[in-house]
Amino acid sequence: MVAATLMWSIAGVVARQLESAARFEVTFWRSAFAALSLLVILPLWRAADRAAGVLADEPGQGVASGFLHRHWGVLPSAPAFWISGVCWSVMFTAFMLALTFTTVANVLIIMAVGPLFTALVARVALGQQLATRTWLAIVAAGLGIVYMYGVQFLRAFSNPAIDTGNLVIGSLIALCVPVAGAINWTVVQRSQTQGHKIDLVPSVLLGGVISSLTTLLAAWPFAATHADIAWLGLLGLVQLAIPCALAVVCARSLKAPEVSLLALLEVIFGILLAWLGAGETPGPAVLTGGSVVIGALFINELLGWRSRSGTPRIQTLQARTEPD
Repeated sequence: MVAATLMWSIAGVVARQLESAARFEVTFWRSAFAALSLLVILPLWRAADRAAGVLADEPGQGVASGFLHRHWGVLPSAPAFWISGVCWSVMFTAFMLALTFTTVANVLIIMAVGPLFTALVARVALGQQLATRTWLAIVAAGLGIVYMYGVQFLRAFSNPAIDTGNLVIGSLIALCVPVAGAINWTVVQRSQTQGHKIDLVPSVLLGGVISSLTTLLAAWPFAATHADIAWLGLLGLVQLAIPCALAVVCARSLKAPEVSLLALLEVIFGILLAWLGAGETPGPAVLTGGSVVIGALFINELLGWRSRSGTPRIQTLQARTEPD
């Protein structure tokens, strides 16, 4: 899981190496390369799982739908599968667009509140009760973000050279990532509790396809250099496809709180890599506010880890959900 978070965290520093690729073109190439990578990886992975006896074919499907499910895990008849794919496409698109408007640190810290958004959405949609510690974490994370952006806006208002428009647009776009992630997780969890088998990684494939198709016209005509395309191909394979496959392995053996705690490393790794590799130094307000957000998330998940037993894992490539 640590390796997966390290791979996820390279997006910011790689995006800062691009020469000519425009905003929507960046998203198009990254999503397209991720989809192409998963088109190759998934059939091999699913064949290995079937040989090991951990994956079974769905009975009662037509020829075309059976072929798609056997090789890529696609479930055309499952509404939750399509909703999950749309959510992934929003996350893919919003993340890369946000990086073209604001700093890596701002984007990653906003994304880090995803577990808290998920808790709120699950409270509304599934009726799940929130522990007091989670409410306190939501308040603390909110205060950290308010402080982080408050200081940045005050500095921007006193300095006409700073573009507040990009800061606002980039932050709002970045906010779409944890919101879509929360909806995605809630839909998949609800579907699985009802006995439906929704694989997350095939949904990632669908998300890559949708993201690349919806950004194609906005990305045209292409302006990326060969070096840009190579960097974006690296992102599609190494920053999306491979870590998603690694996360599958982790989800089979780690509890949800453990995954959430380790996922916070993406924020630390991402900011550090952008600092060292692209000279994007986070300001004191970002470091202070971000530390409050990460600290609140860390304490909440750590306390939850200790207090919960039997935490179910979200199903990935396996054909069943296993309780711990």
